[in-house]
Amino acid sequence: MSMAIKHILRSNVLTLRLLIGATSVSIIAILSIVSFLLVREHRTAELAAIRTSLNIVQLVGRDVQNTVNLYDSALNALIDVSKRSDLNSVSLPLKHMLLFDKAEQTPANGGFYLLNAQGDLVADSRTEVSPKENFSHWPSFVEHRDSNSPNLFISHPFDSAENDGICCISFSRRISGPDGRFLGVAVAQMKLDYFKTLFQRLDLEPHGFIRLISTDGTPLTQHPEPASADAHTNLSNNPVFVRFLQEHRGSFIALSSIDGDERLYNFSEVGDLPLIVVVSLATEDVFSAWRRNAILVGIGTLLLCSALLTLTWLLGRELHLRQRAERQLEALATTDPLTGLANRRKLDQTLEQEWRRAQRSGKPLSLIMFDIDHFKNFNDTYGHQDGDEALKRVARTIQQCMHRSTDLAARYGGEEFAVVLSDTDASGAYNLAQSIRQAVEQLEPLTPSHRRLTTSMGVSTRQVKPGDQLAGLINSADQALYQAKKAGRNCVISAAELS
Repeated sequence: MSMAIKHILRSNVLTLRLLIGATSVSIIAILSIVSFLLVREHRTAELAAIRTSLNIVQLVGRDVQNTVNLYDSALNALIDVSKRSDLNSVSLPLKHMLLFDKAEQTPANGGFYLLNAQGDLVADSRTEVSPKENFSHWPSFVEHRDSNSPNLFISHPFDSAENDGICCISFSRRISGPDGRFLGVAVAQMKLDYFKTLFQRLDLEPHGFIRLISTDGTPLTQHPEPASADAHTNLSNNPVFVRFLQEHRGSFIALSSIDGDERLYNFSEVGDLPLIVVVSLATEDVFSAWRRNAILVGIGTLLLCSALLTLTWLLGRELHLRQRAERQLEALATTDPLTGLANRRKLDQTLEQEWRRAQRSGKPLSLIMFDIDHFKNFNDTYGHQDGDEALKRVARTIQQCMHRSTDLAARYGGEEFAVVLSDTDASGAYNLAQSIRQAVEQLEPLTPSHRRLTTSMGVSTRQVKPGDQLAGLINSADQALYQAKKAGRNCVISAAELS
């Protein structure tokens, strides 16, 4: 193969490797950038949902605290007035007004009640004349009777008989004497519809909800109304609720123990009250827009990477076809079209290369030159077509006798052939020449009327020394061939025999 062709092929291989490398780096870079952007957008969507939800939590928490403060202020006023020594000396309407003046300022008022130490109803905001009733069974009364805590007590939700079965919660405070003795309870009922109305005005995601929970795990109210009855059960053992208590305020993603969906929980305790406001959003809603964009970006990225791979494949295929064409051109340029052996040009190139290699390595280089005996007469007798067939049969025989890929058989010209044997001494070259000669001699004639083919061969071997010339090797092989013809043909003569 010529140096120019080798250079072109090496250049093509390098170009193909660079192309594959550049495409691989480009695809990796594209996937890395797209992945980074998608992860960042995912986080941005999450932070936006957290920010919006926490704002809602704060607004609702502030409203809940203000509402509870109004009720607590009204309860404290009720307790203070009930302890006045001159209370019983005023008229009933005035007494009622003094006791429940602040109660009128509370929203969703379900009634304020003043109970004595036995649970008897002393005063009722709904009427000036209190009916003779006993509410010692109320949880709020029991709580304050059995506990000395001065704190505001918030009950669990209940269906209020005093408000036609409407769901309410109660706020209550203990009334104590100067010595700490239990004197009774001030109770206020609040209709939970107030919080439901407040929650309904909020714009939540389709699968989101807002919930008000007591710190003991009791759900007070929720919007939208939960579909599952489990949503009303106590949450004290729920791992999500436990985390609410541990962290007090914040956001996190977890699986819901109620519906099994992955949810983004945003929560905060309501001031110093035993209440927690929770806004829960389904991650399906939070990331729905991101997911649509991710699908579109993913499809676009896939198409882009596919286009790059297709382009690389097409260019690689073009380079491969070009390499194959160049090899074919090289083969045409260095192959004898009739015999399939190397041509004179290839022979000259190989001799030059092997001569230089032998100079460097100090190993012997051998050359066999031979031609078909009486070939001109063969052509004249049997015709050029049979002569061409004879040349092809001899060429195939030469190839069959050669077993090393480093050796080269070539058509030297006309009926003459040459074999270049690298790293081969004189005896090895002579033996191969004899093998070829005998194999040619044993070929069956083309037809019974044709004569057998024979060859005359000259062998030359050189242990290349400084100052030696390639022409000397060729001339000595040619002279040995001449002597083989002179010796009667169909024989092998070594140049060493002529020395």
